[in-house]
Amino acid sequence: MNLIMLGPPGAGKGTQAAMLAKRLGIPHVASGDLFREALQAKTELGLKAKSYMERGELVPDEVTIAMIRERLLQPDCDEGMILDGFPRTIEQAEALNGLLAEQGKTIEAALFIDAPEEELVRRLSSRWTCRKCQAVYNVISNPPRERGKCDVCGGELYQRIDDEPDTVRNRIRVYWDQTSPLIDQYRHEGLLTTIQSEGGIDHVHEKILSALRIA
Repeated sequence: MNLIMLGPPGAGKGTQAAMLAKRLGIPHVASGDLFREALQAKTELGLKAKSYMERGELVPDEVTIAMIRERLLQPDCDEGMILDGFPRTIEQAEALNGLLAEQGKTIEAALFIDAPEEELVRRLSSRWTCRKCQAVYNVISNPPRERGKCDVCGGELYQRIDDEPDTVRNRIRVYWDQTSPLIDQYRHEGLLTTIQSEGGIDHVHEKILSALRIA
């Protein structure tokens, strides 16, 4: 089964993708993880991506697509995968279709995890990060044992600029501007299933399993 997980920041798509991948026994392919791994390993593609990021520019589709291609050609993707963070645009989706067609594969479903904007802002602006070890906490769902202090290393917790309410709202707007056409395209193709991200992680997961008709 080849699936795409879509959703605005804070909707919980990464959590659900990881849970679903474990349930189905297929890899969770997160584009953000691929970038971090390539940068850390200093691969050719990672160094290309780094050169754009250091200049504050978006990484071109050709670099992102090449990373995805390398990952999809690995043997553990033979029986399927769950894509998270890619594609984000119609152009990326067309490139993905081409990559899969080379392997005789198609996308079975695109799952769109949605939530009201104010709920997304509440979730993301509740995140705090350790200055020393970068462990992440959520004061609502995963608070530290001692306020302002990391459970792992005792470091000071702080709120990243990305997680401040005004920045979060802008990130959500950027997501919709970029990805709305793709969501509409998958809806038109009959591939899109919308799941409302409410009722807790396990409840949302059950809704996903039901939508995919997985017992």
